[in-house]
Formats: sequence, structure tokens, C-alpha cells
Amino acid sequence: MQPDLEVVQIGQGQSFAAWEHGYPWHTVRWHFHPECEIHYVAATSGRYFVGDFIGEFAPGNLVMTGPNLPHNWISHVAADETVALRSRVIQFPETFLTRVADLFPETAGVTALVETSRRGALFSAACSADCAPLIAELVATRGARRAGLFLDLMARLAADRGVRVLASDSYRPDPSGFMTAGVNRALRYINENLTEDFGEADLARCADLSVAAFSRSFRRHTGMGVVEYVNRLRINLACQMLMNERDRAVTEICYAVGFNNVSNFNRHFLKQKGVSPSRFRALWSENRAVAA
Repeated sequence: MQPDLEVVQIGQGQSFAAWEHGYPWHTVRWHFHPECEIHYVAATSGRYFVGDFIGEFAPGNLVMTGPNLPHNWISHVAADETVALRSRVIQFPETFLTRVADLFPETAGVTALVETSRRGALFSAACSADCAPLIAELVATRGARRAGLFLDLMARLAADRGVRVLASDSYRPDPSGFMTAGVNRALRYINENLTEDFGEADLARCADLSVAAFSRSFRRHTGMGVVEYVNRLRINLACQMLMNERDRAVTEICYAVGFNNVSNFNRHFLKQKGVSPSRFRALWSENRAVAA
């Protein structure tokens, strides 16, 4: 069974994602992503899968999965039952920890966690109990305090002497193989052709699905519709161009990133970033002037 690619959304101005969810939830499926993940179960019990490992979990289950390692937690609840808070999740690129270690040599030990997590790392009950309030606070906190909590959490995880590796020595995730499945091919197509003119029907053909089936599957993968997902990527690309290509007109950038209507571009930019493209560029210029 091929795992689905989960598209991890790390907000602008953030180094990692920290969030919580209930059950059922759209990401509760056999899936993978390039980012590392720390997964804490706050409620329910059930069965979990990490690579080729299968185990039983209960509240307090604390696991770190490494890059592209498939995983899933399935709670034993009635078909019509819902749980407001099932899990707290922290996701971050592997390179984030290596950059931190380069800046702060004292934290070099936490990078070893990534190597352990490539097969899935189950932390001890004592470590989980120690980290649980920290994880809860981290999910709810913003600003500089958030960065401090993250480093504190990683230090506590790295110090756990009761950590257990889950997947077998021989298990090696193959993201290139995972990416051959339907919707994942469409996601790759979007990334490679982001500024081109394409529609949902084109992506459905790429995925070998009907448009209706593709639409349902895409939303299950990403938590959003195709248009919203593509527009989000295009706006992010526009931000990079506004910051780095100062001589290029906003109108030109609009068309360069794949929008074919300036008013539509401005509306989506304002919705996502809270300011117009021109204002975004002006604020960035002020920031550059102060930094200089």
C-alpha cells in the first residue's frame, strides 16, 4: 500500500509548524512528508503504524518520525464518535535542526535525534510526561517564546535514555516510489508547472482519476481545494519576487506567477498576507533600509 504525500504548511515567518487536531481528521491516513514530526497522543487508544512497525498506543504516546517515513495513528472509537483533541503535532524540516546546531554548537546533540527518527523513535513514558505540558504550551505560543520552547523540547527528547526505535533495520522509505501514485503525481506536476496555465481536469488526467474523484482525493491530501492550494503557492512565489526583484512591476509579477487577472491577484494576496502586493514590497523595502 503506497502512502499518501501530506503537504505540510509552515507559516511565513515560522521555522516549524505546531498544531493540534481531533478525531476523525483528514490527515489520519497512511502518509509521509519530507519534514520530521513529533506526535503526541493526548486522548484515545488504538493502533499505530510507523514504517514496517505496528503497535498499540494510548494517551501519552510520544513518537518522532523522520523525513519521508510513512506513519499513521488509528483510534479505536465508534463510527459516529468524535474527539475534540486527539493529538498535538510539531513538524519541521531536517535542515532546521542542522542550521540551529551550526549556530549553537551546544545543541549539536539534538541532531542525532533525526538519525534515530529515520526509523521512528518512541520515547519513554517518563519523557512523555515531562514533555507533555511543554508541547501543549508550544502549540499555543507565538513569538520568541515559541523558539525557546522548541529547543527545550528537543533537549529533553535527546536526553531520553529510554527511547525505542520502531521500524526494522532493513526498512528504508522510498519517497521517489511513493510519488508515483495518482494525486502525488499531480502535486509534483503543480510544483513543476506552477506558473503555467492548467486546470483541475489536467491534474485529474495526470492522476488517472475522474475530476470528481481527484477533487475528493486532493482535498484529503492537502486539507484544501485545488484552486486554494495553487493560489497559496503562487502568492508565496510572488512574495519572493516582490522581495528580490525590486525593479519588476507588480503587474508583471502577477502574470509571471500564473495569475491572469490583476484584481484577482491583489484580492488573493491581501487575503493571505494581510496587505496588498505594493504595500508588502514597501514594508520589505523599509525593513531592508533599516537593516542596512
